[in-house]
Amino acid sequence: MGFELGALLGKMNILSSTSDHTSVVSLNIFIVLLCICIVIGHLLEENRWMNESITALIIGVCTGVVILLISGGTSSHLLVFSEDLFFIYLLPPIIFNAGFQVKKKQFFRNFITIMLFGALGTLISFVIISLGAIGFFKNMNLEPLKIGDFLAIGAIFSATDSVCTLQVLNQDETPLVYSLVFGEGVVNDATSIVLFNAVQNFDLSHVNTSVALKLIGNFIYLFITSTVLGVVAGLLSAFIIKKLYFGRHSTDREVALMMLMAYLSYMLAELFDLSAILTVFFCGIVMSHYTWHNVTESSRITTKHAFATLSFVAEIFIFLYVGMDALDIDKWKIVSDSPKTSIKVSSILLGLVLLGRAAFVFPLSLLSNLTKKSPEEKIHFKQQVTIWWAGLMRGAISMALAYNQFTRAGYTKLPGNSIMITSTITVVLFSTVVFGLMTKPLIRLLLPSPKHLSRMISSEPVTPKSFIVPLLNGQDSEGDPGAHVPRPSSLRMLMTAPSHTVHYYWRKFDDAFMRPVFGGRGFVPYVPGSPTEQNGNQFH
Repeated sequence: MGFELGALLGKMNILSSTSDHTSVVSLNIFIVLLCICIVIGHLLEENRWMNESITALIIGVCTGVVILLISGGTSSHLLVFSEDLFFIYLLPPIIFNAGFQVKKKQFFRNFITIMLFGALGTLISFVIISLGAIGFFKNMNLEPLKIGDFLAIGAIFSATDSVCTLQVLNQDETPLVYSLVFGEGVVNDATSIVLFNAVQNFDLSHVNTSVALKLIGNFIYLFITSTVLGVVAGLLSAFIIKKLYFGRHSTDREVALMMLMAYLSYMLAELFDLSAILTVFFCGIVMSHYTWHNVTESSRITTKHAFATLSFVAEIFIFLYVGMDALDIDKWKIVSDSPKTSIKVSSILLGLVLLGRAAFVFPLSLLSNLTKKSPEEKIHFKQQVTIWWAGLMRGAISMALAYNQFTRAGYTKLPGNSIMITSTITVVLFSTVVFGLMTKPLIRLLLPSPKHLSRMISSEPVTPKSFIVPLLNGQDSEGDPGAHVPRPSSLRMLMTAPSHTVHYYWRKFDDAFMRPVFGGRGFVPYVPGSPTEQNGNQFH
């Protein structure tokens, strides 16, 4: 008996060591692939067609093909697509860094339009895609899909890929378009996830006005509470660092606290079933406005590069991951008996995505223009076309939601579910590669930027000072980008004789009540005789 138990334990140890060795080998290969993506992305940086997202996706697909051949057709990926890995580890640094680096004045100037696109627009897209799915797929015998699955399809394909959008748009060249598409993308992702969760939690056997009102009420509640949680987390980090001033001991403590507080806000939102994307996004905005100014000069430089690096690596990881998982042989085997059906479903979904986005971008742009007095603030037709096109890309969020709805632990043997998974993969690959490849040329064609602006952007050194000006004090002029507007004097004019707008009243409230408590621009940490005491004033 003792001998048998010893032999069993020995076998378990062998299996465990084999499994550990396999995992280590897989991780090593994946890290090498990440390095290759970064190097190739750098070499293609000036290419008008390619970007690092598409590069990583293509390398991921090619790697999947190689692994498929080596394994004899049994597997195509080093790592299995995991919703937890995506939502808990990879997405937070991307969304937080987006909020941390966004030009706040530009974002909040267009806040109403962003909310129209991100919330109301996503609802319109959701309705059109869901009704289209019900109309087309009910007659195609896609068992065992039900009404809840069709509504989930609407939520899944309403989610734009804000990660890829960040890489194909430039907020210096097209500030208005970037602000609208990027801001809409963040709100859109949050709205899609809220709709998806609502579809799963509500009884959809009897859809009526009461259920619709509950869905809308649930969304408003989640939006407000998620935003408040992110703002509170950002303010708390600013207050703690301002009062305790960790910099006198160690820069590492300041940086660590900022990172942990940002991540804590995300996880708290997950814990309370809120929209973690909105929470961490607004936490990033608040931290860039208050917390970032309360830390030492070295901490500012460190946080800027740390957040950007984490976001950059996470973005590449996601697309490499998605590319390899696109060739999951188990799901493609199930749909191999009906390839025409799979192609038809993918084509219908792609058409619904195009129609659903057009149905809200152009009408809501017209509605937004009615509220704008200045021609420079209005969204012109060429900009509308660019906004429509740039938001067509579907990415990892769509895949994660599709896996959540149609698989269990990443696997399914049901034909209808498998077709929906493979069709989602097809739409993600096609939209990312084709629409992504054509976005930059389309922008150059419809919205050409002046040559001297391009030279200024490419030649401007990336230093802490150049980081501060566009992030915190940028004018984000919607007029002629080539107009000579000296930033310091125009900022001084704004502060001394501002127009009576929402921004003006916010600045008064911020200066009178918020900055004295939470710090921000104007607060200089005091350490007698330290370099911070001598150099800190250059930031204010």
